[in-house]
Amino acid sequence: MWLSVLVGVVGLVVGLRLWYRTLSGRCVSSASMRGKTVIVTGASAGIGLHTAADLVKRGARVILACRNLEKARRVADELRKGASDGGEVVVKHLDTSDLASVRRFAQEILDTEKHIHVLVNNAGIYAPEERQVTGDGLEVTMATNHFGHFLLTNLLLDRLKQSSPSRIINVSSLGHKMPTSLDTDDLNLQSESYSQMTAYVKSKLCNVLFTLELARRLQGTGVTANSLHPGVVHTDIMRRRANSFFNLLLKLCISTVSKDPALGAQTTIHLAVAVEVEGVSGKYFADCKEAPTSSLGRDKDLTRKLWEASEKAVKLTPGEAH
Repeated sequence: MWLSVLVGVVGLVVGLRLWYRTLSGRCVSSASMRGKTVIVTGASAGIGLHTAADLVKRGARVILACRNLEKARRVADELRKGASDGGEVVVKHLDTSDLASVRRFAQEILDTEKHIHVLVNNAGIYAPEERQVTGDGLEVTMATNHFGHFLLTNLLLDRLKQSSPSRIINVSSLGHKMPTSLDTDDLNLQSESYSQMTAYVKSKLCNVLFTLELARRLQGTGVTANSLHPGVVHTDIMRRRANSFFNLLLKLCISTVSKDPALGAQTTIHLAVAVEVEGVSGKYFADCKEAPTSSLGRDKDLTRKLWEASEKAVKLTPGEAH
């Protein structure tokens, strides 16, 4: 009896995994990226690594913007082996949780790169078990997943405009649909009861709202901005979760029924290269198709409030603001 139950459970899990992976979207574009310069944040592992690998194979000059330089250099050596059609790999240091690091990275890019055709804001963390604050006084999840990318994008916008048509891609999550509210006066999560999940999903909602407001501000410039859900993906973010009962259960579910990082990168790659999304802006994608956001993720008044609060949080100067 127990053997039959076990076989049934295994069969169900395998079936769900095959079903999910079969239905997952894949980038079918064969577009070349030769002559294009692309920045991918958090490119030393997971979705970012596989995004970079694909774009290098298409001939792009790909800048790996990573916190761990030693790891990024090892990754770069491997990516160069698969480079073709003029593809290049450059490694630069970037810690999106540190505003000074973001400013240094952006200035170095502006000093050395004449063009930026694609900016992939991919770096992200799952929230720590206890609330943590960066040296800038920002909650670390919001700093890494939202504020750092908000600042970076603003600092590079002029170069992106000069390189148009160009694209900004923000990696969000289906988790953005979980919050029922977002207090833009409390983005550092000081007033409400803190939890890992709350910090993470609110940061992902900020990715969606930021994209919508960014697209509105960029109308007519030739620069597009879109966000995406990569799918349920088994990456290093999952392995770094604390081993609470809930997280262990979540890890088990995701490890058995999930995409691998290469499959999880497909929507990012699609938005970076596909001809059919040229000129498409302010949208949210999943499995290489446009998808609906939550009602909160479409709140235009909230996008404006988030932008203004983010400008204050990162201390955006008049010369940096757009």
